Amino acid sequence: MGEPTVKRRTRLTAAPSPDGDEETKVADSPPITGASAVRTGDTAPTVRGWLRRRRLPHKPRIWFEILLIAAGYWIYSKIRNAVPEQRTEALRNARWIWDAEHHLGIAVEQSVNHAVNSVTWVIVTMNYYYATLHFIITIGVLVWLFVAHPGRYAAARTVLGATTVVALLGYYLFPLAPPRLLSKGFIDTVAVHHTWGSVSSGDLKSVSNQYAAMPSMHIGWSLWCGLTIFALAKAPWARILGMLYPVFTLSVIVSTANHFWLDAVGGVICLAFGYAVAYAWYGTMPYRLPRFAVEPRRRRTDPVGA
Repeated sequence: MGEPTVKRRTRLTAAPSPDGDEETKVADSPPITGASAVRTGDTAPTVRGWLRRRRLPHKPRIWFEILLIAAGYWIYSKIRNAVPEQRTEALRNARWIWDAEHHLGIAVEQSVNHAVNSVTWVIVTMNYYYATLHFIITIGVLVWLFVAHPGRYAAARTVLGATTVVALLGYYLFPLAPPRLLSKGFIDTVAVHHTWGSVSSGDLKSVSNQYAAMPSMHIGWSLWCGLTIFALAKAPWARILGMLYPVFTLSVIVSTANHFWLDAVGGVICLAFGYAVAYAWYGTMPYRLPRFAVEPRRRRTDPVGA
């Protein structure tokens, strides 16, 4: 009799994936939750499948983003400035806001306006701050997100876009004159100091809606920038500056008599709406998405050998 034959099962172990290093790129990010937690193998050509893929963090395309932002801001400016100025209603609403703030005990804009205007170099700096940083900082944060946090870029940009769109409703439904146009003793600091500080003053006022002060997008955009920097920056000094930016912006819009306190509240409400839209679409806050977009890969199935 021969020796019994023992059949041994050989356990096959898959070789480590050559793309392992790429997977570690998202190790520092929390897992995707909610609507964006989609199976990468879902390739069904259905509307639901398309929507699922759209909600996944994906690498932004620079030409599309430049075109989208340029077109979006052009449309926003056209609509904002096409809204009827309604001077009488805008001034009436401004007086109502001013009276409401008196009842709330927060009507200190005029005192701040006069105090800061008495220091020439401070108010001139604020005029230029109001005219330029609103755009420079916002664009800078978008570029930083695009380069350093591409997986979170689209969601954060969605917040900014939704915030801006809903602000247009405020301009249309509630025309509001800025404090500097009220006959309440406010000082138009741009006109007094002959600085280029607002497209609503001087020779440029004919191409801008004078009565679109509610809500304040200076606050909406600056708070978006501040929260984004605070949430994603690693350097403590950068996070501190990020949170100080909307505070500085609030002091500027009041000191230059371009907005009431309550205009700033309107900007915060619009930003909250923007975050709600992004959360509803992506299933989580933009800053909890992976830092780098991971392209879904189809799982390869090896045929079973004979």
